[in-house]
Parts: sequence; C-alpha cells; structure tokens
Amino acid sequence: MAASSTDPMVGEEANGGVTMLPAVEDKYGGVMTEMSRPMDPSAFSALLRSSLSNWTLQGKKGVWIKLPRQLIGLAETAVKEGFWFHHAEKNYLMLVYWIPKQDHTLPSNASHRVGIAAFVLNHKKEVLVVQEKTGRFKGQGIWKFPTGVVNEGEYIHDGSVREVKEETGVDTEFVQVLAFRQTHKAFFEKSDLFFVCMMKPLSLEINAQESEIEAAQWMPWGEYNKQPFVQNHELLRYMTDICSAKTNGHYEGFTPLPVSAPDLQGNLYFNNRDLSSRQ
Repeated sequence: MAASSTDPMVGEEANGGVTMLPAVEDKYGGVMTEMSRPMDPSAFSALLRSSLSNWTLQGKKGVWIKLPRQLIGLAETAVKEGFWFHHAEKNYLMLVYWIPKQDHTLPSNASHRVGIAAFVLNHKKEVLVVQEKTGRFKGQGIWKFPTGVVNEGEYIHDGSVREVKEETGVDTEFVQVLAFRQTHKAFFEKSDLFFVCMMKPLSLEINAQESEIEAAQWMPWGEYNKQPFVQNHELLRYMTDICSAKTNGHYEGFTPLPVSAPDLQGNLYFNNRDLSSRQ
C-alpha cells in the first residue's frame, strides 16, 4: 500500500470500497499508520477492525499505530482491539499488533542505555576526578572518573567529550574506548552498556558543574588507585589496571572510524594498531 495523504479521521477506501486507515508499508511485511486528528473512539474502533481484516487478507504481519500526545485517548481503543504498547517518546506513543497466528517476530523496544566513564590523565600523571553531589555516591567522599549517559543520536566519543566538559569544565579530545561493561536490570529494568573512554586533556582549569558535582580536581594517579573504594571493587580494579596498561604502552583500545553501511552512517570502533601491523 502506498503512502496516503487521506485524513485518518475519515480513512481511505481500499479495493472493494471498504474504508481503512491510511498506512504505509514497512520493510518487513507490515504497515504503519499515524493518526493526526481527533476521532470518536467508536468510529476509530470500527475503522481499526475493517483495516485489520483487510490487512489480514493482504498477508500483512505487524501493524504499527503512532499516536501523538494529543490523541493519547485513542490508545485504550487500540488496546481493546488487541494492540499493545511498544514504546513511547515525549511526543508520541507507538502501539503494535501482530496478525499471524504464530509468535511475533517484531523487534523489541530499545533494550540498553549507554553510559561512559572518562579517563583523563594530564602531563603530570594526574587523573581528573569528581565527587558527586547527587546519586548513590553523594556525601561519601569518593573520588571517581567523570561519568554520564550518551544522548540519543550522539556518538560515544562525542558524548564522552561533552560529559567531561559539563561536569568539570575541562576540554578534552577523545582517544580510545579502552573497555566496556554490560549489566542488566539497571535503569527502569533496561540493560546498560558502560564504556571506559580515554581522553586527552586540552585544558587544565577546572570549573565544576554546580548542579551535580560537589568537587573536582586533578589527583595523582597512584593516590586515586589507593582509595578503598577502588581497591574494594573488582570492576574498578580492572579499570585501573587497563588504564595503567594503556598509559604504559602495553594495551591498545578501540579507535572510532567513520564507516557507511546500507542506509546508515556510523562509527566502527576497533584496535587500529594491531590491524595496521598485519597489513
């Protein structure tokens, strides 16, 4: 079915004169319809039923309905017809329905949050550390790497530069991803990917973020390592070992390379040193 400009409040006529919701085909044998104007729930229910019947005859699989925030009242009607919530953003709710009798093969909602920790070492072998004003480390006197969450549409290397600047005021240049950790049930039951990133400082003056950071400083690397907080946690011990090995030239992380793929642009992170040595 081709894209239609027909008002979804009225619907469009399919072959045979049956009124249906206007929709566009997706790449996986399904259809998507986006509501744009208010509609009586009973009329929407009838239109939804006729549309599902025709899409079933056409052999369609997944059916997606995108409801803008102002039409959220139609969600109850869609759920009663067998749709379920797939995901929500600040301006819309996406619902989905599976037509075939077999178990559905629809992709799940986004499953991971992406975070970073920034390892920033200056020419004096001092590491940039912060004490947090909020969160689980509040008031514990713990010095830690600047950390944060990568924004939607933001690359890991860009997010790490931004987070260091926001928390400490220090300008940096991304060097490499040194390691990453995966955990589950971390944030609203989602999984978490946490990337340890090495950064090169481009400035030294610290201007701590007032809203989130209690204090920030350049701390001797050895002093950071001796903290009980670091010594008593396996993850942090591994992180410091990896950072030390990288600093001493005994470890190579992953450098981003802009690459293209069908319909997508992105970055491939890989060990460039070892790959280059084989060529």
